[in-house]
Amino acid sequence: MAVADGDADRIAADQIDAVDERALRRLAEIYDELDPVPPGMVERLQFAVTLEALNAEVAQLQWVEPELTGARTDDLGATEVQTVTFTSESLTTMITITPSGLDEVRVDGWAAPGGGVSVELRVAGGRLQVTADADGRFVFEDVPRGLAQFVLRAPPGDRHPPVVTPSIDL
Repeated sequence: MAVADGDADRIAADQIDAVDERALRRLAEIYDELDPVPPGMVERLQFAVTLEALNAEVAQLQWVEPELTGARTDDLGATEVQTVTFTSESLTTMITITPSGLDEVRVDGWAAPGGGVSVELRVAGGRLQVTADADGRFVFEDVPRGLAQFVLRAPPGDRHPPVVTPSIDL
């Protein structure tokens, strides 16, 4: 059905009615069927879009260990360990992720320069926070597996903006 130019403007200016709502619902169903939202996309967007991130320095993911490395455990078994490095203009952060249970990991990290840096770990269940020691070292124990993001804040008196990392899967 062709719509004349004048009619298109009039139709666009009209209020949405029940016919429009049915058409939009059907269109949404078609998109859900043919091109569904990828799993985890909503969670990734929620991590990425925060008011704080607008004023933060964004770190770049520099390196992910290509294969899992074996690390000895107390029972002489091997466990997976993953190392990730983030860099930004003012801060470099390296973390190692080690399984500590079926659904949990331990995160050991080092920030440089990092003495006194506040380290926040955002996970689906909330936020965890620690302060790096004088050498920039920090640890998060029993972190639930899943999507995570780090926010590092300089010690009080330091004028560097917060550093936000990309989201990663722990």
